[in-house]
Amino acid sequence: MASVPSLASTVQQRLADALSAALPEAGMADPSPRPSGWGDPMLRRSDRADFQANGILALAKKLKGNPRELAVKVVDAIPANDVVKDIEVSGPGFLNITITDKAITETLAARAADDRLGVPFAADAGTTVIDYAQPNVAKEMHVGHLRSAVIGDAMVQILEFTGEKVVRRHHIGDWGTQFGMLIQYLIEHPHELDHKEGDAAPEVSGEEAMSNLNRLYKASRALFDSDEEFKERARRRVVDLQSGDEQTLALWQRFVDESKIYFYSVFEKLDMEIRDPDIVGESGYNDMLDETCRILEESGVAVRSEGALCVFFDDVKGPDGNPVPLIVKKSNGGYGYAATDLSAIRNRVQTLDANTLLYVVDARQSLHFKMVFETARRAGWLNEKVKAHQLAFGTVLGKDGKPFKTREGETVRLVDLLDEAIDRATAVVREKAEKVGLTEQEIVENGRYVGIGAVKYADLSTSAVRDYKFDLDQMVSLNGDTSVYLQYAYARIQSIKRKAGDRSPLAHPELPLAPAERALGLHLDQFGEVLAEVASSYEPHKLAAYLYQLASHLTTFYDQCHVLSADNAPEVVENRLFLVDVTGRTLHRGMALLGIRTPERL
Repeated sequence: MASVPSLASTVQQRLADALSAALPEAGMADPSPRPSGWGDPMLRRSDRADFQANGILALAKKLKGNPRELAVKVVDAIPANDVVKDIEVSGPGFLNITITDKAITETLAARAADDRLGVPFAADAGTTVIDYAQPNVAKEMHVGHLRSAVIGDAMVQILEFTGEKVVRRHHIGDWGTQFGMLIQYLIEHPHELDHKEGDAAPEVSGEEAMSNLNRLYKASRALFDSDEEFKERARRRVVDLQSGDEQTLALWQRFVDESKIYFYSVFEKLDMEIRDPDIVGESGYNDMLDETCRILEESGVAVRSEGALCVFFDDVKGPDGNPVPLIVKKSNGGYGYAATDLSAIRNRVQTLDANTLLYVVDARQSLHFKMVFETARRAGWLNEKVKAHQLAFGTVLGKDGKPFKTREGETVRLVDLLDEAIDRATAVVREKAEKVGLTEQEIVENGRYVGIGAVKYADLSTSAVRDYKFDLDQMVSLNGDTSVYLQYAYARIQSIKRKAGDRSPLAHPELPLAPAERALGLHLDQFGEVLAEVASSYEPHKLAAYLYQLASHLTTFYDQCHVLSADNAPEVVENRLFLVDVTGRTLHRGMALLGIRTPERL
């Protein structure tokens, strides 16, 4: 089905037509209608208006005319129609626009007739590669990995829904000097393997896999730090790894495979899909590194400095005022992170045909990516048609406002944090379970959905670039801006629909709308525009804010407009059930795009 124009876009077109008719000398002017409450709080507003337009002020300045007189001319040029009920000229040419009740209900009915709620799908959109959720092989995922995974997954869902072709990339840390240490230790201590070489590996859980890797890492690190001869053998093993020695590669692959078992268990707990072809770690670009360096050096983008291959920037200097370069290849012949990142850009642009590269990476790496992107631009891999953007995110803080740590001062393990969220949420669900009549299976399932949803929403409802405090007590609260509040709103809608029995939701455009119905309907109509903005600006917190406002409008609607009251005429019940149904579908769709489940009963 074709997308449904929003009321804002319909009003904009009516105003644009009137502008052309009344003021042909204005050319293609933008009347800029916006929902009431947006924009400059100093603008004079009518509490009764649904939209305000202030574009005539700029136009009057351009035409050297009286803005109020021009506004009256425009209003007079709008023919009678069934969308605009009233336009009031206020102040020095502001337009306060009120929509008819019929237009609101008919627009929502058109949205309700579409599985996508009338949200446009751009079939000819480009290809975006999203680099997110970048754990390290042989290392546990901690709280610092949470934001990249949650924000990246939400952007994948949102961009795909709006029509973008999305290629997921999990750039895992699976290469480097630590593997020489681990592999050499295993070769010298074969008894540390949990099965004999040549036998099939036994089935292990994610926790068991990581426990084995942790044990091996600690033992090999202790030996590496205390035994100079072992340290030298480990370094030689790195060379064997890089040169493709068969035995060394086989053991390296074992570490990668064990780590994947663990990664998958964590992502499953996070209720996220992670697929094997999407995991292309640092090792995936090894064969490109030499050519990347050669291209950069031959083109003059990179130059030799003290034996290293470097790229310099006029605006990047150290505390001493000297330039700080991006080191692509070290003086000892080793490759830096930059070589891998630049090779990844080449692959994503030239092989995957990406138009956009989106990196969901900690804000503390912003300088690195600024230099990498500028280098790629100088090399011609990024240009006007191919863009790269870092969706930078801040730090997860504890209640004390400091980086989130355990009482012992260690980084919090991600699985521990998720398990605690699920336990807290399950306790909240269990308190309400008897009243709702939930089974034990539903309590456990809903506890998981509420707990994981609480963690994700707390992250996504904060602007990504800001730090945020991790407070489980607040996250699982039924009050305030939490996912539980939104999930409860959805469950309440499903409860009303069950109580309605055989009475169906049905739009009645002929009925007048109460103020709470109008507010709810106008907010529902903005869903597609909010998604378009979120997709273009990479700001999922705006979708979270929209959904919270939607649930708040729903609460006001419940209080002021009884849906199933025996005092209501049948058509009023049907129309209110219709509003409730569209609200439920919008909440369900919006929460799913954030990666959050909405239980039917809660």
